[in-house]
Amino acid sequence: MYEYAIAWEWLAFAARWFHVITAIAWIGSSFYFIALDLGLVKRPHLPPGAYGEEWQVHGGGFYHIQKYLVAPAQMPEHLTWFKYESYFTWISGFLMLCIVYYGGADLFLIDRHVLDISPSVAILISLGSLALGWVVYDLLCKSPLGRNTWGLMAVVYVVLVFMAWGYTQLFTGRAAFLHLGAFTATIMSANVFMIIIPNQKIVVADLIAGRVPDPKYGQVAKQRSLHNNYLTLPVIFFMLSNHYPLSFGTQFNWVIAALVFLMGVTMRHWFNTTHARKGRPTWTWIVTVILFILIMWLSTVPKLLTGETDTAAVAPAFQQFAGDPHFPAVKQLVSTRCSMCHAAEPVYEGIVRPPNGVMLENDAEIAAHAREIYIQAGRSHAMPPGNITDITPDERKLLVAWFESAVEGKKQ
Repeated sequence: MYEYAIAWEWLAFAARWFHVITAIAWIGSSFYFIALDLGLVKRPHLPPGAYGEEWQVHGGGFYHIQKYLVAPAQMPEHLTWFKYESYFTWISGFLMLCIVYYGGADLFLIDRHVLDISPSVAILISLGSLALGWVVYDLLCKSPLGRNTWGLMAVVYVVLVFMAWGYTQLFTGRAAFLHLGAFTATIMSANVFMIIIPNQKIVVADLIAGRVPDPKYGQVAKQRSLHNNYLTLPVIFFMLSNHYPLSFGTQFNWVIAALVFLMGVTMRHWFNTTHARKGRPTWTWIVTVILFILIMWLSTVPKLLTGETDTAAVAPAFQQFAGDPHFPAVKQLVSTRCSMCHAAEPVYEGIVRPPNGVMLENDAEIAAHAREIYIQAGRSHAMPPGNITDITPDERKLLVAWFESAVEGKKQ
């Protein structure tokens, strides 16, 4: 059993590293080609069929690049396809999903306080949502709505917000954000695999056969590429969100997710406008900062909007412990809810060492990690994963009151 757990951990490490490498390759090439496309300049000396050109300098050399909207008059001897970065990013990401969230469904995927379902049902819901997401998105693109690019994007945004809410009603907060990233990334990668590359292959085949390629294939591919363009930054956020419990483990996590998509649009618009040499719209950064501040507020605001009692109201009950890191009730709570994993010898099945090396077995260790306990289990629901030890709302309030009263006590 011990060897199996170690091997599984290394498999997860390998898959994660593979995913990081392929994602950097895909996102890097995507950013480059979008910037290149927007920076193209039309000049009178361009060859027939060329749309624009760009001169660039990098690594001590100069590059002269020309773009053809349909295809050149003759097929070049060597043609580089940019597709495998996308494919392997999705494959490695799905492998990570299987290893971490499907393999550890009871711990990372299911929160029985959110929805009491079995691991097999949760996995089927996960798989079905990813597949259904692509089908719905593709049908929207092929519908009459698809003729209006920005109207289509607005509808897609509504779908994404609905999925953000839906996932938080099904899984743990951590899994909900991860799935929202996987849902979006599936659409992006399927765009490449199902639309963009097949359309380009049709154009190449027509060119080789001596036929005039139909411009519609390029137009459709460009629309899907535009969607991928604006979805890239939110996907990165959701894939990294498990490091930030105040984003996924709070009351308004799905609203935060909705705002993250908007932040992705504002930031991407700045890059797109700048690369197109149409100025530097500083308003986009102002809006982005406002959205981020709103996210910060939503992650920590007292739950007055939900009718729950503000933690500040219960803090006075613990004033006698202000400044005392060895709060007996907190120690008992941590011992009951946390030390099954955060111990020198964890007793939870599948955990062979304390996560991140954090041990919470004595007063000194609890005091040393007071801030982490406050953020991970008090202010957010990131810990315990899937609330596997059934920590109650009142117990979370206790942790919040303990930390905040201790901080206030030090100030005095």
